[in-house]
Amino acid sequence: MSTSQAKPTSAAFDDPASLVAVDRATAELRRGGPVMLGSVRHGAFLALAAETVEDACLARLRGGTAGDLQLVLTTQRAAALGLTPTGRQVASLLLPPRIAADALRHLADPTASALAAMPTELTNADIPAEVALAAIDLAKLARLLPAAVLAPLSLPAGTDAAAWAWARDLLPVAVEAVDAYQAAAARSLKIVGEARVPLAGAEQARIVAFRPSDGGTEHLAIIIGEPPRDRPVLTRLHSECFTGDLLGSLRCDCGDQLRGAIAEIGRHGHGILLYLAQEGRGIGLVNKLRAYRLQDSGADTFDANHQLGFDADERVYLPAAEMLRQLGFGEVRLMTNNPAKVEGLVHCGIAVVERVSHVFPANGHNERYLETKAAKFGHLF
Repeated sequence: MSTSQAKPTSAAFDDPASLVAVDRATAELRRGGPVMLGSVRHGAFLALAAETVEDACLARLRGGTAGDLQLVLTTQRAAALGLTPTGRQVASLLLPPRIAADALRHLADPTASALAAMPTELTNADIPAEVALAAIDLAKLARLLPAAVLAPLSLPAGTDAAAWAWARDLLPVAVEAVDAYQAAAARSLKIVGEARVPLAGAEQARIVAFRPSDGGTEHLAIIIGEPPRDRPVLTRLHSECFTGDLLGSLRCDCGDQLRGAIAEIGRHGHGILLYLAQEGRGIGLVNKLRAYRLQDSGADTFDANHQLGFDADERVYLPAAEMLRQLGFGEVRLMTNNPAKVEGLVHCGIAVVERVSHVFPANGHNERYLETKAAKFGHLF
């Protein structure tokens, strides 16, 4: 997924049924089950998330066929493993016939313990790139590590078709629906709840909740005062951070940025803070904790995300733009140090008339984090 935007969508896959199909598929991957990933051009494939795979399911996928299972990784994860990627965004690898699930999980997760023998040789495979990318994107949408096991759903001559009868009951999802999901989900956002919530530093505040049509995670708009719609509104885009916002973690500056933005908008008299469900720059809380472990071993935040197989920043800003439009605002004064947020909102059709600096002092734990933001993410302090 792009840092600031989702992939272009097709109207054919911009409907509630396609959204629900993707949502159901991600839930199945999180449970360790396979889904049927179909491509108009390349046929059907069985897909498993490498993080949740178990030996019994691997054996079922082999199913007595002559075909090989294949592992798809992002080029970032492949590079961390010392492999040479076969494409610009994805690496496809043939798996040894009896590779264990524990070894697969270790290939996907640099923080996992190697409980099974690791393969000494991995050869390049030839999975169609759009299928491999869709499988990886499904894993990301499920908040899992971006690695998947794929098997073509076409039976070689002489295969016992009865061994594959169970596959007919799998959840089907189209590659094209996965590609369209981020944009379609953003466009489907609807206001589902609203209440006045006085806040420290901004007593005249209300919270408006937005939910996508597939029933996914809500994004929140905190509206302070009564911002006029005929002028650029002072706005902060804040990605949720459980550790910083709720627990007061000193590893980041998120808690300071959240409370500081509410206080500053309160002093200004009116504005909006969008609280977006994209923990850990979009990789999710569990993967953020994995990144923290890698940081404790010497990586910075940028490199830790790459070692896990993610882009340095996986966020998209289509939901933020859609929320602003539904609230009646097309121009903002954006409180941020991150030029990518400015670029992302502009790309999504929101005019950023001014970038408002939003800087807080370092503490004894987050100096390196802030230095990496400046040096590798281009933040302006």
